[in-house]
Amino acid sequence: MSSIHLMNNTHDDQAAGTGTCSDVRELFDGRSKCAYVKSHSGCWGKGYLNYLQIFYCSCMDMPAVGYSALILWLAVLFYVLGNTTSDYFCPSVESLSRVMKLSPTIAGTTLLPLGNGANDVFSSVISFTRAGDADVGLNSVLGGAFFISCFVVGIISISISSRGIRVDKNSFVRDVLFLVLVLCSLLVIVAYGKINLWFALCFLAVYFLYIAVVSAMHLFCHKEELVAVSSVLDEFGAVGIPLLGNVDEEKGLESEKRWGHKAQEQESGGGMRCLNFDKSSCYYWSGLFFYVLELPLYLPRRLTIPDISEGKWSKPFAISSASLAPILLAALCSTQGESVDIEANLGIFLASIIVGTVLGTVAFVLTKNSGPPTRFQFPWLAGGFLMSIIWTYIIVEELVSLLVALGNILGISPSILGITVLAWGNSLGDLISNLSMALKGGADGAQVAVSGCYAGPLFNTLVGLGLSLVFAAWREYPDGYAIPGDIHDLYETIGFLIGGLLWALVILPKRNMEMDKSLGIGLLAIYLCFVFLRVVKGVGLLKLGE
Repeated sequence: MSSIHLMNNTHDDQAAGTGTCSDVRELFDGRSKCAYVKSHSGCWGKGYLNYLQIFYCSCMDMPAVGYSALILWLAVLFYVLGNTTSDYFCPSVESLSRVMKLSPTIAGTTLLPLGNGANDVFSSVISFTRAGDADVGLNSVLGGAFFISCFVVGIISISISSRGIRVDKNSFVRDVLFLVLVLCSLLVIVAYGKINLWFALCFLAVYFLYIAVVSAMHLFCHKEELVAVSSVLDEFGAVGIPLLGNVDEEKGLESEKRWGHKAQEQESGGGMRCLNFDKSSCYYWSGLFFYVLELPLYLPRRLTIPDISEGKWSKPFAISSASLAPILLAALCSTQGESVDIEANLGIFLASIIVGTVLGTVAFVLTKNSGPPTRFQFPWLAGGFLMSIIWTYIIVEELVSLLVALGNILGISPSILGITVLAWGNSLGDLISNLSMALKGGADGAQVAVSGCYAGPLFNTLVGLGLSLVFAAWREYPDGYAIPGDIHDLYETIGFLIGGLLWALVILPKRNMEMDKSLGIGLLAIYLCFVFLRVVKGVGLLKLGE
């Protein structure tokens, strides 16, 4: 396929041209646009597919088809990203927490936010590791934090305003003040315009300070909260379930239960209910259709991600994941370099085949068809954790590449898409799960939901941006890393975000910590004003700070 473009392809910039791809919109002839995106390096995307070439060449005379295909693929990538996080990453995090015997407080401030904020963290890290896309990741994290702390909290406040529910003042003030402190630190970094490795490490280390403060408060002041929080989480699941995380189960399309299980197990587990009905059922063919449609998205991950959970155990898949995971890692490594080294790549592939064969043989000998292994679970869980991260890396890399391409096609800054589309996609699950928890979990549910709306963005900002800045500064060491993006837009985003936090910090104590409409309406107004301002600036109707 001519439109497929591997990330390791490099070209002579002098022959092909350099710079961005924004000039392609000034051309009127379809063939000229196609020739332009083929010959200019700024149009060669950093993902596995060259979306600009697909749009301007493959769909040259059918722009409506091109737009539809790219938007549909965007929805598919968001679905696969959320599904990978909820079905593979989060369960592995939960199981690792159990095997490592972490306390609820430590798990709640480390592994739980990691599971909930994985999409934002990976979006940021991938963007920063790809030259020219760092502003997308930066705006995605800030946009997600703004969406959750203002829009989601605002919706929750309005929804439960008639119930007179109050939240814990100490926890609320702690989380909001930490988030304000972090944003002020980020504001200083943006104002300076550059950050070195040591300051990046200090920025990341603030999260460990937050963990210490949370642990101390729970140890000395709030021991009783652990029981309440645990009961709520058991009923509703972790705060911030990623986008479309439970759609499979709700629609009866839970892929993991389609293979290697008896019919009665599928019926009791809720997996693929449509296929368990009699063929005369009106649901059968629709279930079969969606099953076949989802299979190409499900099977590659299932074949390469180890999963030893009781409800999803399958020895054939366990063997295949142990055998194929090293090969996938080798394939990924071979596409990351700036140049192709055939001999080195061949050696990596041969080594991966040998390692995969050994691991597959060990899995075949030591596992049983009847159930998952009860001993030596840590290697399986660590493998599942690693491979779910790898798949998230692959998906997010493609997602960022597609958003950058859409920005070029539509004439919209990719940072605008990062702070809106990517942020909304990664955070929509937080809105659904936190709102459900607040509505159905009573006072305890509201407390957990509101806490998640501030602890989650705090994690995403400190860890997501922190890791990204560390990697970027390490790459530029000993020189500092220049902060990407429009400095005025960053001031604007951080300023609005701090404004929303200060509004909540002032209004809630005045209302005796009661969630009411005044809080919600104010937060929604701040967020919608920000989005409106960014959109009108993005389309060129308003120019500020120039």
